[in-house]
Amino acid sequence: MPAPHTQTSTPARTFAQRFSSTRRGARLARLLAAYQLTEWGHPYGTEVHDAVVLVVAELSANAALHGCVPGRDFAFLLACDDERGVIRIEVSDTHPAQPARTVPTADEDHGRGLVLVDALAARWGVRDRVGPGKTVWAECASAPRD
Repeated sequence: MPAPHTQTSTPARTFAQRFSSTRRGARLARLLAAYQLTEWGHPYGTEVHDAVVLVVAELSANAALHGCVPGRDFAFLLACDDERGVIRIEVSDTHPAQPARTVPTADEDHGRGLVLVDALAARWGVRDRVGPGKTVWAECASAPRD
């Protein structure tokens, strides 16, 4: 008789919340992500904390400003997977348009959000979600770079 299979991996710690698709909702997502990272052992001022909070700020702002559909919120998920050494950020909105990374000119005061995400995240992308819209996700290393 075979021995029962026991799972030895530690599940990822997660934080999920819905926010209004407003600047205030995006700000609250950033603040709660910063708090949650501190609770998970990545305090303010560390490379991991600051990188993840900046990615959360950019993706949440994009959801509130570009992914906004009147009357619809955006969903936020933060997951810390110590086994893989990553912190995953997911922001889902109901707008059908896909984000596009652009390279703004020096005199433009917007358009750098996904350039920052690309620089700070180990990898990022976009996927369809159940229902209308999309999920923009990013994974950041949960340990400082050497």
